[in-house]
Amino acid sequence: MPITLPLPPTVNCSIVLGDLPLLERPAAAAAAGFDAVEFWWPFDRPVPSDRDVETFVTAVSDAGVVLSGLNFDAGDMPSGERGILSDPARATAFADNVDVAVGIGERLGTTGFNALYGNRIDGVAPQAQDELAAQNLALAGRAAARIGAVALLEPVSGVAAYPLRTAADAVAVLDRVGSDDVRLLLDVFHLAVNGDDPAGAIATYADRIGHVQIADAPGRGEPGTGDLPIGALVEQVHAAGYRGRISLEYKPVTDDPFGWLARTVTTSGGTP
Repeated sequence: MPITLPLPPTVNCSIVLGDLPLLERPAAAAAAGFDAVEFWWPFDRPVPSDRDVETFVTAVSDAGVVLSGLNFDAGDMPSGERGILSDPARATAFADNVDVAVGIGERLGTTGFNALYGNRIDGVAPQAQDELAAQNLALAGRAAARIGAVALLEPVSGVAAYPLRTAADAVAVLDRVGSDDVRLLLDVFHLAVNGDDPAGAIATYADRIGHVQIADAPGRGEPGTGDLPIGALVEQVHAAGYRGRISLEYKPVTDDPFGWLARTVTTSGGTP
């Protein structure tokens, strides 16, 4: 049965439309009826060339969509890296990347910047990594706040070295940072795969949520391809007071990646 979202969606072009050339994805999302997109870091380095930035910005603006969300550089994700903000060797690279990402976001209407925490590094004390991560999250939050946005922190599945597995893990970091400029990114798929109850996380941490992403589990396919009650979870987070966008962040496994979504949903307004 199609699901009607109570909040406007945004399409994560890095995964939902990952089969298309990167610069064609914003227009493809617009052609599918969406007015907002988000991306993982779309470049191969923390500080891309001015030309590469302009090409990306033009692709989004020409498509007529808002870039509602953008990840900070997360390192070499295909090889298993999941963020650089807790890596002492890349502290300068992260700070430089924040400036570039927020600059792009200021031009394209971005209101949420996802800062993946980073895997545990052999030979570096976990406490030192955690202290640096908190400092870098505070830095990212301050930079995002300058354009009316927030930084986001996400529990992630699939990489054993990534230390944030549950909503409680991420909120403990948010408490150390101590700023409302950094908020929880609640991805129902990652929480479920890690054994954390998404409904319980929403009930406990509703006031900490800065962005919501959905995919079914197991499999990370579109809603309806797994066992998660996606419609009920989205209704719950809406009832709890969340008024941002709902990110479609899944690997399509059906012929129509948006066939599950009732097309009566409005696609205007909302912020992550």
